[in-house]
Amino acid sequence: MNKLSRRQVLQAGAAGAAAWSIGRSARAELDRPVRHAVIGLGTRGQGHVNEFARSDNCVLAAVCDLDPVRREKVAAWMEGKFEATATDDFYAILADPNIDSVSIATPDHWHTPIALHALKAGKHVYVEKPCSHNMAEAFVLEGAAAQSGLCVQHGTQHRSGAGSRAAMAFLREGGLGKVRMAKAINHQLRGPIGKAPVSEPPEGVDYDRWLGPAPAHPFTKNRWHYKWHWFWDYGCGDIGNDGIHQLDVIRWGMGVDYPKRVVASGGQLFYEDDHETPDTQTVIYEYDNCQLMYEMRLWTNYKLEGHDNGAIFYGDKGTLEVGRRGAEITLIGEEKRNIGVAHDVQANVQNFIDCVRAGTPEKLNAPIGEGVKSTALAHLGNIATRVGRPLQLSEDGRRIVGDEGASALLKRSYRKGYELPHV
Repeated sequence: MNKLSRRQVLQAGAAGAAAWSIGRSARAELDRPVRHAVIGLGTRGQGHVNEFARSDNCVLAAVCDLDPVRREKVAAWMEGKFEATATDDFYAILADPNIDSVSIATPDHWHTPIALHALKAGKHVYVEKPCSHNMAEAFVLEGAAAQSGLCVQHGTQHRSGAGSRAAMAFLREGGLGKVRMAKAINHQLRGPIGKAPVSEPPEGVDYDRWLGPAPAHPFTKNRWHYKWHWFWDYGCGDIGNDGIHQLDVIRWGMGVDYPKRVVASGGQLFYEDDHETPDTQTVIYEYDNCQLMYEMRLWTNYKLEGHDNGAIFYGDKGTLEVGRRGAEITLIGEEKRNIGVAHDVQANVQNFIDCVRAGTPEKLNAPIGEGVKSTALAHLGNIATRVGRPLQLSEDGRRIVGDEGASALLKRSYRKGYELPHV
């Protein structure tokens, strides 16, 4: 693929931008396989390569990453299997009229900017969690997706798991009786990262482009692969990285959107290194008729309350657990029973491809509208933790009331040349 500038891709995507105003009618049903591109080839992105390559009615057409080592690794794996191009320029992918959809598995600070550029270019989008680096971005993406009429799926894949869906039906039918409390548990051992000195970026990497909208900062190995999660400029800590899965499940199960109040406590009780984000965090989300709780400990290599990472619903008749073991029901006086697999990435990807082919964004299992709400819980939990005081939310739950310091963390400034595309 030839490289194009941002200006060139925006010009090339003018037809896609026009489609925003005329909606889904501009995207007819596809009578052929979806041609898909993966942007970002880290652990999750390489998972995308495998998952989209295995999906029915999908052709892997291109992959993209700024790291030549990752590109070459994936290109070698694809050789002889797919006629897919490997590039370091996502703008070139978006300018290619033969590509129908993209998935975004970059660092968090690039999720919304690339998704917006993709929608303007007329591409369907599968965006990893969290869908945004901050709440303001999430709301912009939500509006752009609705205006475009294109499919935008969020990477909260429990929503496509047969066990999770059965668990939600069980809750809706009153199987647990009245449920007043649900807990999201995120506990695991994530080792320290140490202190990394300033060094030169890896050979062949355009580090300025990797930074993108984030503030300029000298390169260190701790701000690079995966470890970027633990810096506020690029990531959202583990509540946005892993905890968002559990938050999404409890919010889904309780049938709630935005809270009215958020109380949090957290910090670093374990790390003494370059980490900026917490290793220990507890957040309570208050609603009119229930409470949601998030508990995170990144220094445990044992199960919490006998449970792996997951969600627990507490009802009058017993408990429902949704986690890596599947969905498990324990009613008072009865044995625990498993009702199916809860976490199913492949099903989430296949649902996206099916909806792209049919032109039916309304049938997405994890639509961006739901992804935005769960992403907001992660952001609000972080903001309350960082400022050290409760947050009172507006009636619609999308603004913080009476706290200018906390409200300032709802958005970010963008480096010149990397502003969000005009929507």
